[in-house]
Amino acid sequence: MTKDLTRNKPPRSSRILAARAAARHERLAAARAALAPLDAELLAALGLDAGQVGERTAAELTNEVSHESSRSVWAIMRANIFTLFNGVLGACLVVVLLVGDPRDALFGFIVLANAAIGVVQEYRAKRTLDRLAVLHAPRARVLRGGEVAELAVGAVVHDDVLVLRTGDQVPADGLLLAGEGLSVDESLLTGESDPVEKQPGDEVLSGSAVVSGHGTARVVRVGAESYANKITAEAKRFSLVNSEIRNSINRIILYITWALIPLVLLVVNGQMQAHGGWIEALASGAWRTAVVSAVASIVAMIPEGLVLLTSISFGLAAVTLARRQVLVQELPAVEGLARVDMVCLDKTGTLTEGEIVLVDQQVLPAPVPAAAEGSASAADAGGAAAVQGWESVLAWIGADANANATAAALTAAFTAPPAVAPSAQLPFNSARKFSAVAFPAAPGAPAGQWVFGAPEMVLTPDHGRHAHALERAAAIAATGHRALILAHSSTTDAADNDSLVAGVLPVDLVPAVIVTFSEKVRPDAAQTLSYFREQGVQLRVVSGDNPLTVAAVARQVGFENAGSGYDARQLPQDLEGIGEVLEREHVLGRVTPEQKKSIVLALQQRGHVVAMTGDGVNDALALKHADIGIAMGSGAAATKAVSRLVLLDGQFSRMPGVVAEGRRVIANVERVANLFLTKTSYAVIISLVIGIALWQYPFLPRQLSIVSSLTIGIPAFFLALLPNKRRYQPGFLRRALMFSVPAGAIVSACILGVYAFARAFPDPELDDAGVVAASQTAATMTVLLVALWVLGALARPFDRWRALLVGAMVLALSLILAIPFARDFFALQIPSGGLLAATMGVVVLGCAGIEILYRTLKKHGAVSERE
Repeated sequence: MTKDLTRNKPPRSSRILAARAAARHERLAAARAALAPLDAELLAALGLDAGQVGERTAAELTNEVSHESSRSVWAIMRANIFTLFNGVLGACLVVVLLVGDPRDALFGFIVLANAAIGVVQEYRAKRTLDRLAVLHAPRARVLRGGEVAELAVGAVVHDDVLVLRTGDQVPADGLLLAGEGLSVDESLLTGESDPVEKQPGDEVLSGSAVVSGHGTARVVRVGAESYANKITAEAKRFSLVNSEIRNSINRIILYITWALIPLVLLVVNGQMQAHGGWIEALASGAWRTAVVSAVASIVAMIPEGLVLLTSISFGLAAVTLARRQVLVQELPAVEGLARVDMVCLDKTGTLTEGEIVLVDQQVLPAPVPAAAEGSASAADAGGAAAVQGWESVLAWIGADANANATAAALTAAFTAPPAVAPSAQLPFNSARKFSAVAFPAAPGAPAGQWVFGAPEMVLTPDHGRHAHALERAAAIAATGHRALILAHSSTTDAADNDSLVAGVLPVDLVPAVIVTFSEKVRPDAAQTLSYFREQGVQLRVVSGDNPLTVAAVARQVGFENAGSGYDARQLPQDLEGIGEVLEREHVLGRVTPEQKKSIVLALQQRGHVVAMTGDGVNDALALKHADIGIAMGSGAAATKAVSRLVLLDGQFSRMPGVVAEGRRVIANVERVANLFLTKTSYAVIISLVIGIALWQYPFLPRQLSIVSSLTIGIPAFFLALLPNKRRYQPGFLRRALMFSVPAGAIVSACILGVYAFARAFPDPELDDAGVVAASQTAATMTVLLVALWVLGALARPFDRWRALLVGAMVLALSLILAIPFARDFFALQIPSGGLLAATMGVVVLGCAGIEILYRTLKKHGAVSERE
């Protein structure tokens, strides 16, 4: 027996992709091997020159990656044209054109128009988003020709020397050449939350973020071979996942697809039997009419425009927000923010404008030895006399290339750094909340170790020398200002410097200066937060700053229960405990990056849909785990890369508009879904009854085209775009089915009642063809009038535009029935006598049934009018 060697082979498409990747890898490896060798020392000092960059660009050794922030044109066309429903309708179109009346092929042209509209609208949205994404794309910093240059991430080439600073996202894989206290957050790659300190020779992976320190790295992998190919793709690519609307519609499509198979077989058999049975129908040619009737039933059951209008709604919402300087990096974020019931706010850059200003500095009294207490020398002692050189130290901290916004503000008052290079340095870290530098005992140098950071993280309350400084700092923080301490130790020992670099503070620290900074509260912050409260959204402020400072700022923007702020150093370790704290505490300070992530997870564990705002690299971890991550446009590259929304101009006041846009999409798509699913429901019921009863189908395809256009297609397009401020309510699919299935049953009962009456009491003056035409017209009028009542119910409450929309559909129906050419085209023959009376009576009953259903469901909250 021959073993089947193909059974365990991967799919052909996977094998092709793997082969292409292998070929690309071999080609790039050959290109790297062909490069001239580089002098390592010269490269580290000067970087690549123009010729070397050109050589690598020509060899395609660039960091260019094909991922886009939106779908490709081919993907848009495929999503709008090559769908299951379009395939079924396309096959029906071919059948009608081959065996039926071309007028019955009208539905096919409507499908083509829908697909064209979808392609055009999504392409316009794609162009807008792509232009915005390119305009605000992250930049890389490289050393070329001895100069530091900023360029597009895709322009980085193999062997480039990356210049890395705090807040940067590493653009390509590299080997560290040199670094000063460089720590990298690799949590987005490995899930490990603790920053990893990097030494020369260590690998830095693209997608990781620099949280402290600075350094240079030589690029060793670019483009498709770089880790950025995975991380950037996941963070940036067009996505339609994690959406209640999308998931619900996909489930509906799945149900309908499975139902179509047996229903089509049932209907085809029923139509052949209604025309004398299979043998007679095939012999007489009546099978052509039977096939056209079967096509009509299939067309009626397919909600072909539902997916289209959902895609258009998402796309147009993204374009609308883009014009308001909000970049949507994942389209479901438009819907997702409308579902948010908890917003976690960072203070700096969100509640405040982010610009930090130096306000004051207070030189602290020198510590007095116990033996000297009460002496005259004690009264004369001063901090300036005891600790020399603090001004130059603050100037050095402010001028450091790696300075954060707070440290950089020092340059406004301190401009003369020491002429001597430091002997050791510890960059600022969001977790420890201080930085340190040591200077040698040399002329012109402020000898000793200096620590600059949060007072409560640098000083200890039970230390006699520190208590007074902590009291002063707390008093400043209570006013809403940021107070930082500069403390000094006189040690210059190399071993002590090693301990300092490891993060161990000297035991003899003396508080020298309290430096006060201020941030301007955004003038629109209070109004924006008030909007969220009015909408039932809970708010929490989580900041790394002093709890007193955070609470003071929070009170300015309307947090009446801010108190003195909760110190996050007291947070429990478990998520349940954190959740309990968050139920009672609304303002938290001294929150570490890992705690921000835990706060998000704890709130999600309690059933909240959480949005998180932030701008610093310390916010990236929490933004990634939040349901909706919102980054400020001025934020770190790593933060923007993992967020779903970017406020490009940094205006927090854009948020209510984003929420309103999301609510408009959700509420309008729900209305539209009710229309489409009502039609599908009555079409399925009619097909089932007709197939079992072996009756001829009561509509021609062209008549159903009128029904679809006037009661669903045209009004649904406009309803999906109209304003709607209704608050989000979970249970989209349940509510849609609670209305559409009973409404479909009412409409189908009306249609079947009129059709049965027409069959039972035919007009004796009409021939068989006339009877069929009259019964089909009566059924068409019935479904049109009752379905228009459904439209009127779902469009409530009426305003000028909604009333105009419904009125236009009624007018269009009246014109079709009044104009002879239109009646002939759609094969409509106005019934008379008893059939007309029965039709209008059933219509009245059907409209009453729809009204009772709507009011009942509205009373129980299953349907609601916009607010």
